[in-house]
Formats: sequence, C-alpha cells, structure tokens
Amino acid sequence: MRSAWVARRAGQANVSQMHYARQGLITEEMAYVARRENLPAELIRSEIARGRMILPANINHPNLEPMAIGVASACKVNANIGASPNSSNLEEEVAKLKLAVKYGADTVMDLSTGGGDLDAIRAAIIQASPVPIGTVPIYQAMEMVHGNMDLLTPEVFLEVIEKQAKQGVDYMTIHAGILIEHLPLVKNRLTGIVSRGGGILARWMLHHHQQNPLYTHYHDIIEIFKKYDVSFSLGDSLRPGCQHDASDAAQFAELKTLGQLTRRAWEHDVQVMVEGPGHVPMHQIEMNVKKQMEECSEAPFYVLGPLVTDIAPGYDHITSAIGAALAGWHGTAMLCYVTPKEHLGLPNAEDVRTGLIAYKIAAHAADIARGRPGARDRDDALSQARFNFDWNQQFALSLDPERAREYHDETLPADIYKTAEFCSMCGPKFCPMQTKVDAEQLTALEKFLSSQKALVPQQE
Repeated sequence: MRSAWVARRAGQANVSQMHYARQGLITEEMAYVARRENLPAELIRSEIARGRMILPANINHPNLEPMAIGVASACKVNANIGASPNSSNLEEEVAKLKLAVKYGADTVMDLSTGGGDLDAIRAAIIQASPVPIGTVPIYQAMEMVHGNMDLLTPEVFLEVIEKQAKQGVDYMTIHAGILIEHLPLVKNRLTGIVSRGGGILARWMLHHHQQNPLYTHYHDIIEIFKKYDVSFSLGDSLRPGCQHDASDAAQFAELKTLGQLTRRAWEHDVQVMVEGPGHVPMHQIEMNVKKQMEECSEAPFYVLGPLVTDIAPGYDHITSAIGAALAGWHGTAMLCYVTPKEHLGLPNAEDVRTGLIAYKIAAHAADIARGRPGARDRDDALSQARFNFDWNQQFALSLDPERAREYHDETLPADIYKTAEFCSMCGPKFCPMQTKVDAEQLTALEKFLSSQKALVPQQE
C-alpha cells in the first residue's frame, strides 16, 4: 500500500511524518489514520506536528497499515515477541507475530536476544507484519560482541541501529536517559535496575567510567532516524521493578533527562514516545502519568503495566491490566502487554493470547472512561445481543469470539442452544432477562403507582 507513497519522498534528507506535518502537509499515512480513527485529518497532522502523537512508519516497511499513538487517538496495545538463546526460531516468531495481530496487537516489539540469525528473524517479522515493529537494538549489539564490554563501542551501537533502520523497524527503544550520575540513586532499591537494556548500559558505564554512549551519541541516532522515519521510544532504564521502588529519585531523575531528549529530537522533526514504569501502586498512577506529560512536554506515554501489586506471579497479566486501565484513563497513549509468564519465563502462544486480551480490555475500558466518541458502541451492541439471547452475535462482538463460544459450548454445545433464552448458569426457569414488560403492562403499572401516590401523603 505504501510503496508509491514513499517513492515520492526519495532523496529527501528528512522523511519523518513529523517533518511533513510541520510543513503543513497531510501525508497519505495521516489521511489513512484519520479514517481509521474517525478523526479529522487536520487534527492528526497538528497532533503529530505538536509531538503529542506519533505515526510510526519506516519508509522501508511498505506493507504497514498506518496507525497512530497519542492521547487524541484510541488507546493502543503493544505485544512483545522475540527469540532467546534458550528458545524460539524464525518460524515460531512469525507465528507469534500473526497470533498477536489476530488478537488485536496495534504494534509488536521484537525483543530477540539470540537463538538464531537475528537479522533474518527481524526481516521475516517485518515482511509479515501489517503493524509497526519495534526493537531494542542494544540486545543485538550485545549479541554481536558476545557480551564483551570492551568490544561494545559506540560504533557498534550505531551500526546496529542503522542496520535495523534499513530493514524497516518503525520504532526503537533507545536507553539514552540513564546517566552515570543516576546510578548511585538505585542503592536503596529492593530490586535495583530491572530494565534489561538499562542493566547493560549501567554495567558499560561502571566498566568504562564513561557517560552513556547512547546519550553522548544521541545526535548520531537522530540523523539515522531522520533518513528512514524511525520513531524514538525513549526507554525507562530506571523504571521501578516493585512497589517499594515506585516513584523514587532514580525514576524521576531519568524522566527529566527523557524530557530533554524528547525536545532535542523534536528540534530535528523526529518522532518520540516515552516509556513508563512497570510497578506502581494504584494511588500513584495518575501522578506518574501527569508527571511524564509535564516533564516530556506531552509526548505520547507508553507504559508496561504498571503492575499494582507484586504478590501474584502467574497472574501478572491481571495485576498489570488493572494498572494499565488506570494509566490509559489518565492519558497514557499505549499499553505494553504483560503475560501470565511475566517474571517466570518466555511466554508461549497461549500466554500471548491471554496477555493481549487482558490489555485490549484495559485499553477499551480506558477509552470508555475518557469518553471517546463511539467507544461504547460495541458494548451497547453486545448488551443488546445478550438481552435478545442472540448468542452468535454475542460471540461475534466479543474480544475473543473463539473463547466465548468455547465456554458457552462446554455445557450447551448443540446448535439449538444458540437461540435458547437461557445459559447453563441460570437454566431455563431462572434467567432474570426473561422478565419482559410490554407496553400494556407498563401502562397498567403506571396507573397503579399513580393511584398509590394519591393515597400516601408525600413527605417533605
């Protein structure tokens, strides 16, 4: 779809959507997003120009179906996939991608750290993906040098970033906000540094006694991103890894740096979103969202969870979806899903499905709470189908039609029960929605109530 669109931009030094938006141009991608979101195209353009919305669309990802991430658009959900040294291969990662798209992922991040040819895996994922693909290039940089900090130079980082940009990666997590002076701030934490990329850079700085190379070479990264229209996803290396560490000095020191980096990228018309904390108690979520908006000049916020309690390994898709719904309500633009395997292991296909559905629920609940036009239409349609005992329509309108049908059919599998006016919970005699009040009964009831009011003195 986008091949002809991007061909017309050949030879331009900056091909970012923000660059065109700031020139007053509505690109084909912006117009497409406007139709998807049912919003005016000029609003999409102005939000991108302002930096409050991004449209991640690398010019080398032509089969992408453009989408937007921002507070003015619907709340989005990201799914993580990726090969590890212990598990996975190219075919399995492409299968995970297709599963994630099937269950509603708006973007997918390839977090591969090993287990095969990372370039080939990434190329296959991009080629198969209609949604934006994100990566964390520091993982491949570490893999290239086999974990040797002496060989992990700024040049290696830049080589990997440019290679992935050429392949068509739409946004990259760049951990440029963690500075050497931030490291002493983690000494009182229970869980220290839980970001994988942040941990790598912390070890690099401690080993070399030098400043974060992604910070010192930030302008070089900007120049790469301009050429391909790659969006920054500024990583939160010092995000809290437990309730105890939430909203501490380390987290907020990095956030201030992320705000500065956001504005530096905007000076070159490069798109930015900012990643947010992973473990935050419920009563601190609104404050965290508002603080990010203030520090980062309202750049789109992209949060992992946050998890609102730490006591439920195996159920962290639930502990985090609670926080995600609250974060979305308060203005977070995209939610990164958490699967039941979080903290425990590499998720399988069923975990991807479970995590995504939990987060689609959270994002949709946030859209309803924010009063987005039309957000509740599907709820009302499903409720009407439920009241009419139209089981097939209920299945069709649900987030996971296969699971809804499966649960219904566990006890009432025959086709005749698809039109039955009951389910196995109440049975045929006790379903309250069988209580129908027709117009004649309602008129008689109103007359009766009127007569009772006349007989009973009204109290002041």
